[in-house]
Amino acid sequence: MSHFIDRNDLNQALDTLKSGGLILYPTDTIWGIGCDATNPEAVEKIFKLKGRDQSKSMIVLLGNDNWLQSYVREVPEVAYELIDLSEKPLTLVLPSAKNLADNLIAKDGSIGIRVVRHPFCEQLLQRFRKPIVSTSANISGEPSPHNYSEISEKIFKNVDYIVKFGQEDPRLGAPSTVMRLDASGKFEFLRK
Repeated sequence: MSHFIDRNDLNQALDTLKSGGLILYPTDTIWGIGCDATNPEAVEKIFKLKGRDQSKSMIVLLGNDNWLQSYVREVPEVAYELIDLSEKPLTLVLPSAKNLADNLIAKDGSIGIRVVRHPFCEQLLQRFRKPIVSTSANISGEPSPHNYSEISEKIFKNVDYIVKFGQEDPRLGAPSTVMRLDASGKFEFLRK
């Protein structure tokens, strides 16, 4: 499988994010629908496309853990250790989100955040310099696609750009581990 990232593919995904559009892209877990996590109109488009209730929050991807302080008021110290030590993709649900689209933040003020380790996502985030929404590429209530070949036509038709990188990868992706962490560092697993 080629890990070569086509500049043009990256630039088109970047332009789509900057213009408030939706991208369909591979992540370190499963294929996701993404947009600028600071743009409420773009976030609204994802809720509409998925037919998803706004009370169900979506997660955001960050380029590295230095970004945490920009989007979470008080980052528990243990968050950095968990991110460093995690063998598989880890989504942390952290309290007191800030500087993100309001319709992305849960009613209790929390946000699910994952520092991504994926060649395409890392470069995209580095260039975009803002968090990107990531939600499974399916209509709400339907099964999440494990790879590109399982994504439904309705998703393909309603995103503004489909990333080429990773389309040929036959491996089956799996969702991340999800852990809720409060400001004191107390945690609970929401999905192992």
